[in-house]
Amino acid sequence: MSEGPLAGIDLDAVAATPGAWLELSVAADHEAVEAVSEILARAAPGGTSVEPAFELVDEGLAARVDLARPAVVRAHLPIIDLPAVRAAWARAERELGHLQAFGLRPIGDLAARVVHEADWANAWKAHFPVLRVGRRIVIRPTWRRHKRRPDDIVLALDPGMAFGTGLHPTTRLCLAALEALADRGLLAAGGRNGAPARVLDVGSGSGILSIAAARLGAREVLAVDVDPIAVDATTANARRNRLARVVRAREGSAPSGEGPFDVVLANLIASLLVSLADDLVADLRPGGVLLASGIFENREADVVEAFHARGLEVAGRWAEGDWVALELQRPV
Repeated sequence: MSEGPLAGIDLDAVAATPGAWLELSVAADHEAVEAVSEILARAAPGGTSVEPAFELVDEGLAARVDLARPAVVRAHLPIIDLPAVRAAWARAERELGHLQAFGLRPIGDLAARVVHEADWANAWKAHFPVLRVGRRIVIRPTWRRHKRRPDDIVLALDPGMAFGTGLHPTTRLCLAALEALADRGLLAAGGRNGAPARVLDVGSGSGILSIAAARLGAREVLAVDVDPIAVDATTANARRNRLARVVRAREGSAPSGEGPFDVVLANLIASLLVSLADDLVADLRPGGVLLASGIFENREADVVEAFHARGLEVAGRWAEGDWVALELQRPV
């Protein structure tokens, strides 16, 4: 039997590297997952993992398995005893072939790749590239390099355990909205008497929006979050961007008790935006702007209605996929 994908892997060379593993993976219909897992478990006694396809529900806070798409079953073998590895591969391929021959449920081909223990510790970093949002904002993870353009506004970010990396559509939409406010002069000179704006960031997460607001011209940013990990992350990222004198983070929510603010940022979810509507508006000065994000498209009308009832009007809208961000203006 052909070694298939194994033919492209130099197992003899890899075996000389400590901590090398062979990952076997198969895409399978959900009803075939148990049978495929049993086959791979016989090849890799350490067990298997199953990664089901899913879709976000409950305003992005939960996930639901999508049974119309295949799951991926994975197993790992230490590359130490090469004859045993090759025998395990051949057995798994043979038994999967028998299972595929029945044609009961779709089952993909057996795939293989080499992974290293040293790579696993930092593998998550591969999912955080340098990201350009809008025309000028660039999010640079601290472990990556970026060749800056003259007009770039670079945010050096280490997300740590806090939400907010720029990869999620809700964050990108807020950044695009912030850039639009800056283009209209509402941050660098959008406060009272034409002074730079005071900004409140509710649910700051990593502090990415606070830092962006400061970079775009705000003179003072208060970042509040109910999670102390997020407060620490915001503080650390503000220092990393040399903005410790502009961005201040503490535990809390709206109302902050330190308003009113020229701009309020609320990258939350629709249900929280609705329940906090009174408090968010209380933190906003007359004529100020609220940027509300984290809104699933099917909840947009609820958010608009909640703030319209408090006198705010929609002045801008940004959308990406199923997500929406709104600019809401408070009358003078």
